[in-house]
Amino acid sequence: MTANAASTSRGKQASTLFQEAETFSSFSVNDVKRAKEFYGKTLGIKVSETAEGLELDTEGGRVFLYPKPNHTPASFTVLNFAVNDIEKAVDELEALGVKLEHYDMPDMKTDKRGIFRGHPGPQIAWFKDPAGNILSVLQSQ
Repeated sequence: MTANAASTSRGKQASTLFQEAETFSSFSVNDVKRAKEFYGKTLGIKVSETAEGLELDTEGGRVFLYPKPNHTPASFTVLNFAVNDIEKAVDELEALGVKLEHYDMPDMKTDKRGIFRGHPGPQIAWFKDPAGNILSVLQSQ
């Protein structure tokens, strides 16, 4: 019996606490100063510094970056920026000196600009922050 089936069979109601809770995501960086410079000055995101780390404030929500001395970047995308025009976003990233990632795998090949043009699916381009965290810009079809 699954955990969900077990709780349902005991007659427990699903929690509403998590539906009503304010949410935000977080990930670690190895250098808060470099992260603040990259996210604030390079990407132009509103950044607030706290004793615990950095808070990024975008129209899409909040993201918290915390320092971790033994930081290891994730092997997956930790933050996505939905954009209306992927070509323009890639142009801006390149103009800012941000290097795009290029992939040549059987199920994921980027073009010469670094854009994956999935069919079906979004067009997406990946890049890294100074801590090696993988970020993306993506445009839905």
